Amino acid sequence: METHRLGRTDVEVTRLAFGGGPLGGLFEPLDDRTAAQALDAAWESGIRSYDTAPHYGIGTSERRIGELLRGKPRTGFTVSTKVGRLLVPQDPQGRTDESFAVPATHRRVWDFTRDGIRRSVEDSLTRLGLDRIDILYLHDAGRYFEDALRHGYPALAELRAEGMVGAIGAGMYDTGKLSRLVREADPDVVMLSGRQTLLDHSALDELLPACTERGVSMMAASVFNSGLLATDRPAVGAHYDYGATTPELLERVHRIADVCAAHGVTVPQAAMTFPLLHPAVAGIAVGMRTAQEVRRNVAAFAAPVPPELWAELCGEGLLDDRALKLVTG
Repeated sequence: METHRLGRTDVEVTRLAFGGGPLGGLFEPLDDRTAAQALDAAWESGIRSYDTAPHYGIGTSERRIGELLRGKPRTGFTVSTKVGRLLVPQDPQGRTDESFAVPATHRRVWDFTRDGIRRSVEDSLTRLGLDRIDILYLHDAGRYFEDALRHGYPALAELRAEGMVGAIGAGMYDTGKLSRLVREADPDVVMLSGRQTLLDHSALDELLPACTERGVSMMAASVFNSGLLATDRPAVGAHYDYGATTPELLERVHRIADVCAAHGVTVPQAAMTFPLLHPAVAGIAVGMRTAQEVRRNVAAFAAPVPPELWAELCGEGLLDDRALKLVTG
């Protein structure tokens, strides 16, 4: 699978990365065997980049990805994880975690201090079974952005200088805060969730121009906007940005699907290709939970999308005209 280098680093990612959120039990429980089969299928399909975080299933996703990667040559893959939430053990008392379908064995404590970040990295390395991390992101720092920028980012830069981490940056939804990080610090990469998709192009306003100007790469996550763009024809009740979709958005996706069908393309194929039209986007991270889902996404990712599709989507008012300029120059 094609790879792309991040910023000015030596870290390379496959253009399609495995998103580890579902491995933590996002939306519904997931057993170890099914998770292992999904990861095996990803490796067999040529995916060599794996994204995870302590937040995903309070460590479950990191543990599961680590079980796959421990048996692989260390130079043969890239793994990214995140900092900002420390996991503190607690008695689950029969409770399920509030964010993922796993027992509530830990609670999350926000911490963007130097000591907190170094402790988080040590814990992640233990769960992953690795001796270093290829990409490290400040995670969901929106409410704590000033602390993350003033204290957390220097801690990441220190880890990069020590060789414990290959590339550093931040991952969140907020394009404005990520733009500020790009302009005020020296990150290698940012991970943007759900804001460079067929339904939301707000990264084109400020963030992607800033990345281009500063030589910073972007990884686009949540390219399906949590599920609404993951099928040929979304059903009522499909998720949009981790919540319920609206009738207006549902109608918009069906209009997109009509145009895609006329060009022999599916909505997921277009959704995975669209972010990669911009030269600053190094890859996309797609969350997957089963081997069947992996194989379906890999096949969709490999399918060609004709440039004429973007022209018609723009003509129908379904896509920002700036997207067409990325194709036509």
